[in-house]
Amino acid sequence: MSLKDRITEDMKSAMRAKETERLGTIRMLLAAVKQKEVDERIVVDDVALVAIIDKLIKQRKDSISQFTAAGRQDLADKEQAELVVLETYLPARLSAEEIQAAVNAIVAELGAKGPGDMGKVMGAVKTQLAGKADMGLVSAAVKKALNP
Repeated sequence: MSLKDRITEDMKSAMRAKETERLGTIRMLLAAVKQKEVDERIVVDDVALVAIIDKLIKQRKDSISQFTAAGRQDLADKEQAELVVLETYLPARLSAEEIQAAVNAIVAELGAKGPGDMGKVMGAVKTQLAGKADMGLVSAAVKKALNP
């Protein structure tokens, strides 16, 4: 079963169970997927779907920090609830040690020497670790590997 099918089935079960918050989040996710499919005239596969989920999670995290800073805990709690639902659709994430090991292997493979090679390394790392790791942690690992 593809990830998109699983999300659709979860939407149906949320409707049956009358879980309005979860249903709203799943519908928002499916709307984002549909928007991508219409805009780019493609059928979204699991890799692209994970990228969409990552983007939505990043938006939720940014919103939570903004709402908390503004003293709007009610809105921050709503975003946090959406974040929890979205995270259930992500594949298992790599640990910091696994990310660092993968980055070190790619740096050695490319023969990268210093900070000037960061773009080249990040391009290679993104293709290998897309959807498997938080890109913020990946970026920090690349900087660490290129600045001994």
